[in-house]
Amino acid sequence: MISTKGRYAIRFMIDLAEQPEGIPIPLEAIAERQGISKKYLEIVVKLLVSKKIVKGSSGKGGGYRLLRLPNEYTVGEILEITEGTLATVACLDKDAAICPRESFCKTLPMWKKFDNIVHDYFYNITIADLRDGVAF
Repeated sequence: MISTKGRYAIRFMIDLAEQPEGIPIPLEAIAERQGISKKYLEIVVKLLVSKKIVKGSSGKGGGYRLLRLPNEYTVGEILEITEGTLATVACLDKDAAICPRESFCKTLPMWKKFDNIVHDYFYNITIADLRDGVAF
């Protein structure tokens, strides 16, 4: 399940993509437009800043801005930053130990296929697609 952290991060990114390019946007303004608590949004944005997805500046005229074009950010990238792994089952997590059942597990192919579908779906949707209302 995708938590509010992931959903709010995507909304934050879309909001930035809707603003004039390169102009820092105050967090208060985004929180108000999105109907999200500023305090909670600060936690979400901190993750994005730490992964160099957005840049924040403080002081007069400060705020947040995208570091790339909106079509260069995928939903998958944002979700993995905020949610961690998108793996369906623990054994498919990129940091998982090798499962002793891997060689004879009857369900592993199903989980791998499902994970590939989820990965491909989210990594083929950009923030620009969402901003522009592309139908899925």
